[in-house]
Amino acid sequence: MAGIQSAQEGDLTRFSTDCAQCPRLARHLESVRAVHPGYHARPVPAFGDPDAKLLIVGLAPGLHGANRTGRPFTGDYAGVLLYRVLHQFGFATHPESVDRDDGLRLPGCRITNAVKCLPPANKPVPEEVRTCNPYLQHELQTLPPAPVILALGTIAHSAVIRASGLRQAAYPFSHGARHDLPAGGWLLDSYHCSRYNTQTRRLTAAMFEQVVEEAASLLGTGPSAARSARREDR
Repeated sequence: MAGIQSAQEGDLTRFSTDCAQCPRLARHLESVRAVHPGYHARPVPAFGDPDAKLLIVGLAPGLHGANRTGRPFTGDYAGVLLYRVLHQFGFATHPESVDRDDGLRLPGCRITNAVKCLPPANKPVPEEVRTCNPYLQHELQTLPPAPVILALGTIAHSAVIRASGLRQAAYPFSHGARHDLPAGGWLLDSYHCSRYNTQTRRLTAAMFEQVVEEAASLLGTGPSAARSARREDR
């Protein structure tokens, strides 16, 4: 299966770190680069196994996380629970994600965002989610048969439904929900593993572990895969 590639001229479904289709986001990134010249501060590509059967979809890069490092959920609080649990179930070779050069691999897993650019106040507007959706649509089309898609939060969930060409009303978001997809595979829902959600205990570690465990079960992986990933890490 082909991985996510850079954009070719005239092809708006292929991801590019040069994308500037959303004027508000482009202006915001320009201002961030002025204040933080060492930050990535551009659209953030997906990260992980190009042949993954588990695709995790977040909301958007965080200012001092993915927007800084150029890798989803890397370098900020939101990634702490995510990568620890992925490692627990064999989807990550390390339990934490520090920067792009830390050697982390995600066997069988890939992580992306519904919106590829840092939005002001971490809140993309609906038009920006729609504009970015063809990139997600392309990512879904590159998945192998019978994948599991894990949406972190309502915006990510809605973006997956839109990219899949399905009716939103037929697939309501609910933490822990499992939706059978017409084309094969499943969409799982979880609250986003943000600092706010975890500190207020809207999302606990046990709650998130249950969702990822279900993903592993659907894909036929489990503790043996986790042990194998940890052995490769040694």
